[in-house]
Amino acid sequence: MRKIGLIGGMSWVSTRTYYDHINKLVQGRTSTLSSAPLIIESLDFAPLARLSSAEEWARAALVLVESAQRLAQAGASAILIGANSMHKVYDKVAAAVDVPVIHIADAVGARMQADGVTTAALIGSRNVMVESFYRKRLVAHGVTLLPPVMDNVEEIDRIIYEELMQGRVTRAAERTFKTMITSMDQAGAQAVVLGCTELDTVIDVDANVLPIYDGARIHAEAAVGWIMGDS
Repeated sequence: MRKIGLIGGMSWVSTRTYYDHINKLVQGRTSTLSSAPLIIESLDFAPLARLSSAEEWARAALVLVESAQRLAQAGASAILIGANSMHKVYDKVAAAVDVPVIHIADAVGARMQADGVTTAALIGSRNVMVESFYRKRLVAHGVTLLPPVMDNVEEIDRIIYEELMQGRVTRAAERTFKTMITSMDQAGAQAVVLGCTELDTVIDVDANVLPIYDGARIHAEAAVGWIMGDS
């Protein structure tokens, strides 16, 4: 199996999810005693959260570039950025290392394209929902995205940062997302993309009004494909 590197800590909750998914998938393809060959660098998320200015994002890019370089030097043959929002600096990270950096939105978009999904709604933190860096990757795979509802954007962002990233799961948040997904169904979405790696804690990925494309789970599957030599 090939070793893979994970830039984690953004948040620790999502890093735990990646570790769990990747190892269970590797076990499913090998044996119950197997573990994924995985290097994790868990960053401090506090200075990387809710960035807004160009200067803040430039500093974040440097932090992730240096992390990716350390992982590559430690023997990682490919790298994951374990956070949707931090893919805003993906291009700089990918250009700084000589190993592949697997893009989460490309993995999701390819899966949706294979499934014939052409219209979807995107749920995530504010920058994922309203900026182009993530949306354009899905559109490149033939997926039309519903425009974000700004009242929803603010509430989703609040829940993500004030609850989910701190490991808090509430019934109120579960009800909020059920209502939003029902509205997305009525607006014509064929599926919903979870563009935040903590959202599976409050959204039922396997049984919902619409098919749910969980970015973290699909990203982990792409990572395991690399580990097992599928590509």
